[in-house]
Amino acid sequence: MKTIRRLIYVEVIKAVAFVTLGFLSLFFFFDFVDELQSIGKPTSLGYGAGQALIYVTLLIPSHLYELLPITVLIGTIFVMARFAQSSEYTILRTSGLGPWRALRALLLLGLGFVVLTFAVGDYVSPISDRTAQLLKSRYQNVYALAGNTGAWLKEKQGDKSYAVNVISMGRDGTLKDSRIFEFDAKGFLVAQTSASLARIENGQWRLFGVERQQYETSGTGDKARVVTSTLPTLVWPSSLSSEMVSVALLRPDRMRTLDLFEYIRHLDANGQTAQRYEIEFWRKVFYPLSCLVMVVLALPFAYLHFRQAGLATYVFGGVMIGISFFLLNNVFGYLGNLGNWVPWFTAAAPGMIYSVMSLAAFTWLVLRR
Repeated sequence: MKTIRRLIYVEVIKAVAFVTLGFLSLFFFFDFVDELQSIGKPTSLGYGAGQALIYVTLLIPSHLYELLPITVLIGTIFVMARFAQSSEYTILRTSGLGPWRALRALLLLGLGFVVLTFAVGDYVSPISDRTAQLLKSRYQNVYALAGNTGAWLKEKQGDKSYAVNVISMGRDGTLKDSRIFEFDAKGFLVAQTSASLARIENGQWRLFGVERQQYETSGTGDKARVVTSTLPTLVWPSSLSSEMVSVALLRPDRMRTLDLFEYIRHLDANGQTAQRYEIEFWRKVFYPLSCLVMVVLALPFAYLHFRQAGLATYVFGGVMIGISFFLLNNVFGYLGNLGNWVPWFTAAAPGMIYSVMSLAAFTWLVLRR
């Protein structure tokens, strides 16, 4: 059995690597063509072809994370169908490779792809995506990483509440163009603090180049006034950490699972809606597991009998199944956010649908025929 497993594993890994390389090359080409329109613009500060190549290269881990379940399906279908076409799988069956042993072998291989998908999506992709955005911000003079208005965060301290706006975050953790709006217990704005730079150290924000406006509205009529003061530095105690700020500046699907969890807790503690982030959190949990679904879905192709012309047809069918899974996964994310569905169900539904499909195909083609 070790020899059989080694044969299957080597062939599947080679096929998956080849398909993944082809898809990544295609996405790399499209991304680079899309970046050509940004090269040489007057607003670009030295953003040339070299910087564009680095930028699209840094996007590869994000594409790899999105494509892995699809390429696992296509590569495994190709190997299983080729084994069936050349009668190799018939020989393997006569050598003792029963349906359940084959399923167990593929599930072990699928676990390896699950670990790879999780590692890429949770560690490599967030770092590379953030580096790519910082590179583009540096050369194109575009500072906002989370839309034109940057990221917004909220915090409560006793009777007071604060709304914090951060435009961007440097590689060293420096915050640029931060604004802090202070509200009293009744929800009235009492002060606004602006800082050109800020650093988060030991549970406090150290602001530099500060301009503070206090709105004194306790009086009536002409006694209400705005007091403006300028300070070189100012310390603001806050529970908002640099990790929370970096999470808010990134797209939810590019965040680490742990960062998403901590940010959801922060939103819940401050009475903010976390539906979007909860869906993305559970998608990060369930998405790598879809590799297991894909290898099970590919196993019945080894039990099909077809002529030479049928191989390309079944591989094309695998491509369509993979694309449909990707589309269904995105559609459920949008529908769940709009319809306020249960987050874990929204994230797990596509995988459960395809799990039922794969088990039904396995039962019909493998056990009943």
